[in-house]
Amino acid sequence: MKYSSIRPGQMWLDTEGKPIQAHGGSIITVGDTFYWFGENKEKTKPGSGIWHWGVRCYASKDMYNWEDKGLIIPPNLEDESSPLHPTQYMDRPHIIFNQKTRKFVCWLKIMKKAGTQESTVLTADHILGPYTMERRDLRPLNMSAGDFDLIISPDGKAYYYFERVHSELICADLTADYTDVTGYYSTHFPKIQPPYVREAPAYFYRKGLHYLFTSGTTGYHPNPSEVACAKTFHGSWNILGNPHAQDTSCTSYNSQITSVFKHPFKKDLYIALADRWIPNLPELGGEAFGNGDKYRKTAEQFRAIFDPETDYVPTEDHHDDLAVDTSVSTYVWLPVRFDGEMAYLDWHDEWKLEDYE
Repeated sequence: MKYSSIRPGQMWLDTEGKPIQAHGGSIITVGDTFYWFGENKEKTKPGSGIWHWGVRCYASKDMYNWEDKGLIIPPNLEDESSPLHPTQYMDRPHIIFNQKTRKFVCWLKIMKKAGTQESTVLTADHILGPYTMERRDLRPLNMSAGDFDLIISPDGKAYYYFERVHSELICADLTADYTDVTGYYSTHFPKIQPPYVREAPAYFYRKGLHYLFTSGTTGYHPNPSEVACAKTFHGSWNILGNPHAQDTSCTSYNSQITSVFKHPFKKDLYIALADRWIPNLPELGGEAFGNGDKYRKTAEQFRAIFDPETDYVPTEDHHDDLAVDTSVSTYVWLPVRFDGEMAYLDWHDEWKLEDYE
């Protein structure tokens, strides 16, 4: 099947007719080729014990039709302690290119079974690998580091936005080789606990302003997004509101933003890349999904779990809410619409890159 448009939420097949597996991912441009990479979830059925099957990458010239280039970071099947073992909770690969070292640098978030979250850093000479592990079990700034984004400024300096788990968002300067933090950082969006803590930071820059999309903290269950802007990488940040203004379900159109891609060959096209982790959530929630009650119930469950003042008693369907089949997750890509400083994400059943200059 050959595509000529983007259809948010619908199953997206590669050029071989297989579902694309690039979740929690991003796009990087090399020459005139787009590379879309992310978590390979093809084997992550509930009860399988498998969280990931490596990092998969796809190549495209038009951003509609994607050729599978394989596992650029394969799972390590031999060493159960490796952060790349399929049972380890590896999430959200981000890859940036270092002009000075001529290396592609990949950071991975690893959720440890003990409850902490750490980072793994790999490098390669080519976007498609092979990748060499440079650091593992890294606790940046001695913090538990969750969802993140990596940014390179025009002068080549790089920054690392990450969720200090269940606490606040951190902006940390990266070292010159992009494989570690320098020690200089700033803190933002302090919150008491989930579901209020901001995670899934997705950065972009436009017309003198730095932007961040973030989500709340409700596991794989979607929640309202928030957009903020600042005049510098380290803030301070001005919270602008929910970019999904049309969404009555309070679920960001049943999706979670993973990154924002500025199209290099378009004048002013920014695309929010998001995962629809639970495609059948509207059917599961029924009327409660559409009016936001499903989200509010999930948010209350997460609030109660993490609130030490509350004796939490799980509801009957709580376990089902958290047993998610990510192997069938899809994608929601939407163009960003600007109104002054505010960035909006309007719903489109179908849209074309050609509609933008």
